[in-house]
Parts: sequence; structure tokens; C-alpha cells
Amino acid sequence: MVWWAWILLGLGLLAAEMLTPGGFFVLFFGLAALVVGALVAIGISGPEWLQWLLFSVLSIASMLGFRRRLLDSFSKPAAEGHRLDSLVGDVAVLTEDLAPGGVGKAELRGTVWNVRSREAGTLTRGARCTVERVEGLTLWVRPEKGVY
Repeated sequence: MVWWAWILLGLGLLAAEMLTPGGFFVLFFGLAALVVGALVAIGISGPEWLQWLLFSVLSIASMLGFRRRLLDSFSKPAAEGHRLDSLVGDVAVLTEDLAPGGVGKAELRGTVWNVRSREAGTLTRGARCTVERVEGLTLWVRPEKGVY
């Protein structure tokens, strides 16, 4: 087969991969077709039967060797630094008074959050509070040590 036919086949298979839901199967066949097309273009591919054999071997070997790693890299959970509970221990500043058992607002890292506290007394606006835990989009806070 001529080199440009292999290149077109490879590009078509890569386009098909983008249209299919993330299984990463067709990707390896498209890449193998591009490699065979490049080998044909520089004249080191041999007869047509060898081109097809090379295409098959490259496709299957690359799929068996790299597909699992590729899937794993796309399915890893968020890094520890990006989890919400990494906010525990940070200091938030109340933007409004927080009554005992009530819900208020506080600013942390440039974002306004809903906050709750188990404190018996009212926490006043501007008070610095330490985040104890995170439940959904609500931060449970306590007054910063030494500040009441």
C-alpha cells in the first residue's frame, strides 16, 4: 500500500477514537498505521504483506503494553492537595455573626463558604476560625486558639 494511504488510515482511526467513548482501542491501531506509513514513505517497509503484518503486530503489542497504563493515568483520583478535606486546619474569617447551632458565612482561600460551629457562644464577624472538618460544602469551624 502507498505511504499516504497508511497515513490517511491512521488519521481516520485516530478520528474514530475521538468519537468513541474512552476505551482506547482504536488509538493504537491509528498510531500503528501512522508508523507503517512513515516506514513506507522512507522505503524500509518491505512488501505489502509485511506492511500488514507490521501493522498488526505494532497495533496489538502497543495496545497490550500501554493501554492499561493509559487508562490508569486517566482514572486516578484527584491529588491529595485538591481534596476538600485538605481544608482541615486552615483558618477562615467569618463574614457574618455565627449563632450557636446556626449556619453562617466565612471566607477561606478567596471563597465564601457556609460554616457551622458547635461553640456555645456567638462567634462575631471578623473572627478567625480553624476548620475542624468538611461536610459537603459546609465547613465546621472552631474559634482560633487564644481568640474568643
